[in-house]
Amino acid sequence: MKIRVYYEDTDAGGVVYHSNYLKFCERARSEIFFAKNIDIFDAKRGHFLLTKADCHFLQSAKLGDVLEIKTQLLDIKRASLILCQEIYKQDEKLFRAEFTLAFVKDSKIAKIDENLKRIFEELL
Repeated sequence: MKIRVYYEDTDAGGVVYHSNYLKFCERARSEIFFAKNIDIFDAKRGHFLLTKADCHFLQSAKLGDVLEIKTQLLDIKRASLILCQEIYKQDEKLFRAEFTLAFVKDSKIAKIDENLKRIFEELL
């Protein structure tokens, strides 16, 4: 997924504020569902909650930069998965994170349904 850095994403010096890298990754994860026409807010299906984030800020993005967020599945278990998300400006890696997501249904950890599992397995 590609995005452009806007003024609202930056600090007073025109550098992307650190928490916005997390937002960019969240948008890319949401786009996975939107591309498959899956309602990620369907209470009957369940949803994913972030349980762990291991972030590495390597370089700074700046106002006007076009960034690409790449997402890869590292591991999938019965009720959780681990994704690697990297943010690039052209060929330069700016950010890398591993996110652990737990699947929750009715406010309890639950088995990931097979349709969702297949969607993430496509990211291998």
